[in-house]
Amino acid sequence: MSGIASVFKKLFSLINVIRKIILNIVFFLILLVFIGLFAAEEEPIRVPDNGVLVLELNGRLVEEKTWVDPVDAFFDEMLGGSGQPAEVLLSDVVVAIEKAAADDRISGIQLNVSSFTGGGLNKMNVLGEALLAFRESGKPVITYADAYSQDQYYVAAHADKIYLNPLGMMMFEGYGSYRLYFKELLEKLKVSTHVFKVGAYKSAVEPYTRNDMSDQAREANKMLYDELWQTYITDVAALRELDSRVLSGDMDEFLAAVTEHNNDFAQMAVGTGLVTDLYSREQFRQEMITLTGLDDDEKSWRQINHEDYLESLNGQAFKEETKERDNIAIVVARGVIVDGRQKAGMIGGDSTAELLRKARLDDQVKAVVLRIDSPGGSGFASEVIRQEVLELQKAGKPVIASMSSVAASGGYWIAASADEIWAAPETITGSIGVFGMFFTFENSLAEIGVYNDGYHTTNLPVLDVTRGLDEGGKQVVQMSIEKFYRDFVSMVAESRDMSYDEVHAVAQGRVWTGSQAQQFGLVDQLGGLDDAIRAAAQKADVVEYDVEVIEADLSARDKFMRDLFGQASAWIPASVFEKNHSPIEMELQRVWQEVKLLDKFNDPNGVYALCELCPLQ
Repeated sequence: MSGIASVFKKLFSLINVIRKIILNIVFFLILLVFIGLFAAEEEPIRVPDNGVLVLELNGRLVEEKTWVDPVDAFFDEMLGGSGQPAEVLLSDVVVAIEKAAADDRISGIQLNVSSFTGGGLNKMNVLGEALLAFRESGKPVITYADAYSQDQYYVAAHADKIYLNPLGMMMFEGYGSYRLYFKELLEKLKVSTHVFKVGAYKSAVEPYTRNDMSDQAREANKMLYDELWQTYITDVAALRELDSRVLSGDMDEFLAAVTEHNNDFAQMAVGTGLVTDLYSREQFRQEMITLTGLDDDEKSWRQINHEDYLESLNGQAFKEETKERDNIAIVVARGVIVDGRQKAGMIGGDSTAELLRKARLDDQVKAVVLRIDSPGGSGFASEVIRQEVLELQKAGKPVIASMSSVAASGGYWIAASADEIWAAPETITGSIGVFGMFFTFENSLAEIGVYNDGYHTTNLPVLDVTRGLDEGGKQVVQMSIEKFYRDFVSMVAESRDMSYDEVHAVAQGRVWTGSQAQQFGLVDQLGGLDDAIRAAAQKADVVEYDVEVIEADLSARDKFMRDLFGQASAWIPASVFEKNHSPIEMELQRVWQEVKLLDKFNDPNGVYALCELCPLQ
């Protein structure tokens, strides 16, 4: 026994030594950061004369950036972790473009879309319109890539010149989605799946009850994606003179176009009008130097990225707060809707309601635009938010719902009672339906010899994952789901001045584009955020106003850590953070983000209004 004790004692000593080493490394790393912060002199950002504004579209376009704890983000980057998927704030990019158009120091824009991962057709359209407006100033927009994905090309199509690496390619694969189905796996694991839903087209639960897509889901998919794809090819065809074969979606026509160019995809891209010319990286570098002149320090063309450019303006890019003027407030609701309080990037019933309440209690705020980018989520949390919309209206402050890429299910719930609903033609909305689902493992446990037994004073259902659910219990849950659906449809009918039957006919979980939803009466007007702001001002009868984004107040700790580690990241050379992510790693990141959402399904009644077709924004 003493020998065993000696082994464990030595093992513990080794672990303790390793622990101390790690703690010392962390301590000296933080100390190094502090020394660097105090020693480094912050140089002012200089906008080069005749420089190009580089739009670094690294990640996904978003209405609001996801909150990441600055300490976690700093050490994750330092240690080479994958971290939060990269995001680009749409408003920052658009403001930078608008300011650069009137800035004599800026000679043009370079679109860097190599790491761009999309963000919804309507947001890409907003970016594209800003680029077209910039071109009207007489300054060029130029882009170069080794290859273009479909989303990358949509943005690139708004440029004057599109260059492609001679070994690159571009192909339109169209829109669609595929899902994994787990019914047979769950059966093999003897997991009991309990599903409750209302709406023939509410297919969110199908992966757990089927091994393939239902006819209703296929019909809904076809209608939605065909409409979005038609919008995509119409927009691109209007921007570039393209050979119709590359947009036809017909494999034979596409192969014929490639064959005509000796099976060279890059040459095919030039020949069919997809790109302006084929350039090596050095050829593109020389092209840009010809445009801007040589930056002797960097040995490259004169340039500044859009984030540095905005910072260099020292707040001039944004309107100064004017106490005497009225405000139109914007409250951003982005992400899945869950109960409780959440940071930016997730919609919390309590936290988003608090933002609306903050606008209601601010005497300067005369109207509110609720900017929604959400596939829905918790039914209870959605209603908590909608109640705050009603309170704003009682206070005499109109509310305009402005739909971004997605405002479906719970996302539509929180919009329904607004004074007006504005959507982009490409917005994914509707999906008026509800479901409930949970798993029990009584059969899985029995397989390994584990059982559940006990006593209860009534025979009313008790939800316990180690026990099954009898028919009475299933009936109770189904009744609550059906009641919630009736409430959903009735609320929409009352808010939209429609009959129950009119709403029910376009509900049942069906997903629509913004254009289709307007035809059915679910949306009032088609337009973007600026249109919604103007509509809010008109409703409030104000002419001169400022636009204010209502944001959650950071705690003292969050502010300190953000400032400290934000500066630390800026001080440490960028090369330390550089990490190229493979397509597989990026896809796994996306899947993992979706998997983590399962932990956020915390509706107190277990009832969810979530759009299964909608991409997570």
